Amino acid sequence: MTTILHIDSSILGGYSVSRALTSDIVAKQRALHPGARVIRRDLVVDAVLHLSDAHIAVFRGGEVSSPALGQDVAMGGAYIDDLFAADIIVIGAPMYNFSIPSQLKGWIDRVCVAGRTFQYGANGPEGLLKGKKVFIASTRGGVYTGDSPAAPLDYQESYLRSVLGFIGLVDVTIIRAEGLNVSEAAKAAAVAKAKTEIAALAA
Repeated sequence: MTTILHIDSSILGGYSVSRALTSDIVAKQRALHPGARVIRRDLVVDAVLHLSDAHIAVFRGGEVSSPALGQDVAMGGAYIDDLFAADIIVIGAPMYNFSIPSQLKGWIDRVCVAGRTFQYGANGPEGLLKGKKVFIASTRGGVYTGDSPAAPLDYQESYLRSVLGFIGLVDVTIIRAEGLNVSEAAKAAAVAKAKTEIAALAA
């Protein structure tokens, strides 16, 4: 049975374009893979804490100093379990200040773990998450592609491709809607284009 991991990180709730697009991507993948199981992670609703000295102490074998810390460490471990269980990973990643939401960065910090999702060998680092498909719903208020003067400021998609590739997730498809804050017409055109790309996805 196919397992889909559905991750959202936008703080905009029902106003979020990235959440609408991830919902459409998941629906399309469920249609392509009847009977698929979905693991849902809303990183705004069930976000982990940012890493701290207390976390590092536990990772190095120290005691868990509070129930809240223990629960948070367990959540980080569950995030990794999600990735290994998933065949298809759908990530909603809006651009915030030229990068990604801090909630999504917190998730990345918990899943990039030496010995779990990557390892160092004779030929350097090797990602341990193999044979999985990733779909990223990328949304931006401005335009950062092509010959746009803002293109050098894209630390969102470039970072995601790099960090996901580092843990072995190299089959990445980006569904992009940008220019969302340029005008209502630009927003409507960008969302329509993204939805067309989603509808055309194949198994």
